[in-house]
Amino acid sequence: MTGKKGIQSAPLRGRRVLVRVDFNVPLDAHGQVADDRRIVEAMPTLDHLRTAGAKTILMSHLGRPEGHRDPRFSLKPVARRLSSLLGQPVPVAGDLVGVEALQLTARLENGQFLLLENLRFHPGEEANDPGFAAQLARLGELFVEDAFGTVHRAHASTVGVPKRLPSFAGLLVEREVRELSRLLGAPERPYAVLVGGAKVRDKLPLLRSFLGRADHLLIGGALANPFLLARGARPGASPVDGGLDEEVHAFDRAAADAGTEVLLPTDVVVERPGRSEAETYPVDGIPDDAVVQDVGPATRAAFVAALRPARTVFWNGPLGRAEDPRFADGTRTVLGSLVGAPGYRVGAGGDSARLARDLGVTGAFQFLSTGGGAALEFVQGLELPGLAVLPDA
Repeated sequence: MTGKKGIQSAPLRGRRVLVRVDFNVPLDAHGQVADDRRIVEAMPTLDHLRTAGAKTILMSHLGRPEGHRDPRFSLKPVARRLSSLLGQPVPVAGDLVGVEALQLTARLENGQFLLLENLRFHPGEEANDPGFAAQLARLGELFVEDAFGTVHRAHASTVGVPKRLPSFAGLLVEREVRELSRLLGAPERPYAVLVGGAKVRDKLPLLRSFLGRADHLLIGGALANPFLLARGARPGASPVDGGLDEEVHAFDRAAADAGTEVLLPTDVVVERPGRSEAETYPVDGIPDDAVVQDVGPATRAAFVAALRPARTVFWNGPLGRAEDPRFADGTRTVLGSLVGAPGYRVGAGGDSARLARDLGVTGAFQFLSTGGGAALEFVQGLELPGLAVLPDA
């Protein structure tokens, strides 16, 4: 993909710079930031803006307040964490585009920051309302896109604002584009793709996009259930997206024609009512009352063997209910086999980085994307509106 004009070329000193960041972070039961990775990932861009003497106005969403002001989704906890990381106070403009925002923006001095309240408190954000985009744009003189996790959405802050201001890619977006672009075109072979999680209907286009591009496609988690069902296995009491048999059979035929080997679980770890211990069964012998929760030992060994010769690996989604220690071994074992292995390895997905950290396997990857849907659409080769609107380098 063509690179975008970067922030290094922007005239920043003394300028009001609107920056779209992705501070959609989890909050704990006490309303404090539970995982600040997305804030930390933005720090190189924020440090660059501060050093260059910009007057920085930050924009982000948090959660799904559905266009209404909801204190549960306030960005004030984010501002507190950000203030700590920056070592300077970051006030919050509660009215987003009203008098308070204008006044606080006017008071900014070089190297200072202001955070607008949750963009999704305003219905115009997700609707990409031109009036709301214009109100946001009047707060700044330049625009910087640094929220890679939102560039697949045509919202007011990601598409409407950059159409109205000179626009640049932030350091995080530049890195995401650079790293993920290595998976497009001609990645080093063998190329293996490991996909888990759920949402089968949503992920079928992603899986199809790898046919002919990847040498091996390894499928686990709930995502594997419809494939197993179409091949005659019965996944017990596990939830399965229905009505996909024809699509799965068509997928298998397309994979064979494209020369991409598809690997599915041959054994699974299950949970059964009234039994505290996890049990392992072959996929053709799963009890009717069992819920599949992880891939079994034989599957782990087969997946590890398929990944061993790979020189490019892309991973998205756990191979089971990995947040439960009883069902984390599959994901941990398979990803752990990549630690220190040669080649280029990328993880992507909304919670992938946190999961890799929790399982102690971050060393398996050269790059962990901050994007969920954005990263998945990017590696499919789709156009992302928040990137398309930015000028090329």
